[in-house]
Amino acid sequence: MRKNFEIPNNLLKPLKIGEIVEGKIIGIGRSAVYLDLGFSGTGIIYGKEFFEGKEILKELKIGDNLFAKIIDLENEEGYIELSISQAGKELAWQQLAQKKEKDEILKVKILEANKGGLLAEVSGIPAFLPVSQLSSEHYPRVEGGDQIKILKELKKFVGKELEVKIFDLSQKEGKLILSEKAKEAKKIKKILENYQIGDVVEGEITAILDFGVFLKFGKENLEGLIHISELDWQLIEDPSEVVKVGEKVKAKIIKISDERVSLSLKALKKDPWENFEKKHKKGEIISGEVSKFNPFGAFIKINKRIQGLCHISEFGSQKKMEDILEIGKKYNFEILSIEPIEHRLTLRLKNNK
Repeated sequence: MRKNFEIPNNLLKPLKIGEIVEGKIIGIGRSAVYLDLGFSGTGIIYGKEFFEGKEILKELKIGDNLFAKIIDLENEEGYIELSISQAGKELAWQQLAQKKEKDEILKVKILEANKGGLLAEVSGIPAFLPVSQLSSEHYPRVEGGDQIKILKELKKFVGKELEVKIFDLSQKEGKLILSEKAKEAKKIKKILENYQIGDVVEGEITAILDFGVFLKFGKENLEGLIHISELDWQLIEDPSEVVKVGEKVKAKIIKISDERVSLSLKALKKDPWENFEKKHKKGEIISGEVSKFNPFGAFIKINKRIQGLCHISEFGSQKKMEDILEIGKKYNFEILSIEPIEHRLTLRLKNNK
């Protein structure tokens, strides 16, 4: 008995505009290419879409398979209109998503630089490599964070190839973000398993920036950041006052987060707050020099390593505070509270007449 031929359900699925389909080339004309789309019918690439995809199409022949994007389900002649150029972008995004999922390393050529990072292209898609995602080797070490100098350093990479991973992507937003340091992340995380918080390491200062300094340490040449607040117990305005590039120092590991290491110099120095509470008490009158104003009040330097705050509420407004106090001048203050664990000293201005 003869069996009825049934079309598989997956082939009966209706086509949609914007969908990527694969077809076999069954005809090539002067300005059109025809694709066999199986049970769905015949597709055509012609007109503007033919000329936009001409470079790709000239390499193809009858019998070759081709991916294309549906732009019209049925034109006046009954063909399904297709675009090869639009399909290329769709496929490129799909391939990029797969590369991100597989954590693949890509080689990209740097095309341009701006103050935020480097510009490249991957599979015809514009890509951006932010400064923050550069490897420690390529990170621009510019003192004071001068944007012009940073851009000058970044321009040195134009025309060069870098190995990167896909950090983030969104086809909808047209966003493709790359990361150079991500390719080192697993290796560094593995090495950091040999270290723990509290370890003391010795290394060399490799760079001084406005927010802190970088220290290279260990036989693996790991690099950690010593934040400006971790350089000393006293308030530091300029890190170069404490250390110099090339100087060898010891530091304590205070945090390990993924492949990032945070270090501290002050953790290896005696905490000046330990004895301050023993020598001074609440209600005592103490002399201090005004070192800085901010919206919360005035910072008062008691000695080289101890500073207190005279809160803005003691004056009523910032203008009144700046009218009454003068930076660099000494005044008498009453101690309102001493909190050595939090390294906090609260003061009140006394009558200095």
